[in-house]
Amino acid sequence: QVQLVESGGGLVQAGDSLRLSCAASGRTFLFYKMGWFRQAPGKEREFVAAIRWNSGITYYADSVKGRFTISRDNAKKTVYLQMNSLKPEDTAVYYCAEGPSSTSYLRADEYDYWGRGTQVTVSS
Repeated sequence: QVQLVESGGGLVQAGDSLRLSCAASGRTFLFYKMGWFRQAPGKEREFVAAIRWNSGITYYADSVKGRFTISRDNAKKTVYLQMNSLKPEDTAVYYCAEGPSSTSYLRADEYDYWGRGTQVTVSS
């Protein structure tokens, strides 16, 4: 059984930074990918960023490219999302998710396990 626990959300002003963490437990994650998704009120869940555990290859949505950075600490089984230059439109609940490395990083249905989410609110 895989468990994912997000932390680090909060209320910040536009232009500020936050770092989200996702602590994973339950098994070896070497052949899996970890993703961050977000969901704003009234909107569908959308892809933000992903990383493959073994290679460290990263992927980003165009809307966050250059502002957000995903990284991992294999020893701690933790994935991070460093968010800089935050904008009000980044306001959402952020979820981390885990799935097989061989499948798409972009689609939410290609991830098998999800955390409960952490709220990020960016005021203007």
